[in-house]
Amino acid sequence: MASEELTGLSNSFVRQNSASGISLDFEPDADYRFVETLEERYKCAYCHLVLHNPHQTGCGHRFCQHCIISLRELNAVPTCPVDKETIKVQEVFKDNCCKREVLNLQVFCKNFPECNSKIILGRYQDHLQQCLFESVLCTNGECCDQILRKDLKDHLSLHCKFREEICQYCNQYVVSINLKNHEKNECPDFPVPCLHKCSQIILKKEMDKHFSVCPEAEVDCPYKQYGCPVQIKRGKLVEHENAALREHMLQILDKNSKLEEQISDLYKSLEFKEIKIQQLADTVKKCEKDFRQFAQLLGKNSNLMVNTQTLASHIDKSAWLETQVRQLIQVSNQQQSKFDLRPLLETIENIKQKIAFMETYDQRLVVLEGQSTEHDVHISIHKAQLNKNEERFKLLEGTCYNGKLIWKIMDYKMKKKEAMEGRIVSIFSQPFYTSRCGYRLCARAYLNGDGSGKGTHVSLYFVVMRGEFDSLLPWPFKQKVTLMLLDQSGKKNHIVEVFRADPNSSSFKRPDGEMNIASGCPRFVAHAVLENAKNTYVKDDTLFMKVVVDLTDLEEL
Repeated sequence: MASEELTGLSNSFVRQNSASGISLDFEPDADYRFVETLEERYKCAYCHLVLHNPHQTGCGHRFCQHCIISLRELNAVPTCPVDKETIKVQEVFKDNCCKREVLNLQVFCKNFPECNSKIILGRYQDHLQQCLFESVLCTNGECCDQILRKDLKDHLSLHCKFREEICQYCNQYVVSINLKNHEKNECPDFPVPCLHKCSQIILKKEMDKHFSVCPEAEVDCPYKQYGCPVQIKRGKLVEHENAALREHMLQILDKNSKLEEQISDLYKSLEFKEIKIQQLADTVKKCEKDFRQFAQLLGKNSNLMVNTQTLASHIDKSAWLETQVRQLIQVSNQQQSKFDLRPLLETIENIKQKIAFMETYDQRLVVLEGQSTEHDVHISIHKAQLNKNEERFKLLEGTCYNGKLIWKIMDYKMKKKEAMEGRIVSIFSQPFYTSRCGYRLCARAYLNGDGSGKGTHVSLYFVVMRGEFDSLLPWPFKQKVTLMLLDQSGKKNHIVEVFRADPNSSSFKRPDGEMNIASGCPRFVAHAVLENAKNTYVKDDTLFMKVVVDLTDLEEL
């Protein structure tokens, strides 16, 4: 009977809850901090915590729904822990009036005092879903970091090890933690020094092509086939050929002398074989003469048996000699066709003439080479000085030292197209300074957008660069920065974004490399606004960006 009543009570409570349609709720058994002291009438008579889905018994006391069910499960005849009255199922009812009062009690956020919000208890969970000081898990799948909600955006864009960053060399998106490994081992456009230390920087994909022309690569001397054993750097090969010209010619002559000796030996061998053939031919003629004599004696001699045997013997000898002569003639013909040496003799004669001609110009070439080398050195010195002066003049002409930059971006349509095609996704301005010995800075623009502004906006960022006087300046950089797109109509309807450098961001610390990570506005100006014919931000395919650094309280060195 007790089991049936318990089941009925549970089902009754469930039916009442499902039919109530109240959307406000809170988590039971949590430690809530109420704005005003919690009154006893709002506490459960069993667990002494704030009432959750309150139910009132016939004796007038209130319990949480799960507490009164627990009483039924623990005792066959449940009694009220306050007045020991028996709890009757038919007298228990859901106290909606009390529930409304409890749900409207005001509590502090659990993240107090950082968050000073006061919320009604029924909206407590909703508040936590939006509270800026609530600790949340990073939304990048593989990242397990817990971050305050207010810091999540910066974490995702600047600090998360699993955020996607664009490789500055091949413009592919790579997970940040893998970026350095990608650049060193996978990126085909990563610049690497030549393996032969020729001081050139080459893209990894072009290393094989560079090796075939690298001046520092070790190569064999072209006269290796004539006996030169030297292996030398390609850049010094011409110098070696000129310096060792006489040795190379002697090696060629020595090689030709050996060939002539081989030819002479072959001629001697042929002469010996011709003599032997002639001797065999004479022997054959002698045998034929003897044969004729024996044939004459055959008719006169009555001893036929003896003459026949002698004749047969001479015939066999003659046949053998004839066979030997034919074989020698065949071998001689083969040797003569195999060692036809006339083209080789002609080639040797031509080489001798060329060697004689080159020896006459050897001294003259040495003098001319010395003069040419001296002229090349002078020309290289002048070119280097001119290039250095030209770069210095350009830098001095366009550099500002008052913390202000006016950046003229020409050929806007072409550069935006290059960004859309992924060839040149971002461009940098010339450097500018807060003073002669101040911070070195520049701007960076993504004409087809970056991050949340990709494809729809122009993104504009502020970059802190490594400067000559960084060791004397205060760090991190803390000044206010103003980013502007200038209106070219004269009406001064400029687009302006202002921010103050966050001292906790790695973008404003003292640079370890050439420059820090850029910081700014990924959605600086929409393409629709920038390219609208009614606006005059782009004129003659040119736009102007302005960056202003607030120099207030910045001490000048």
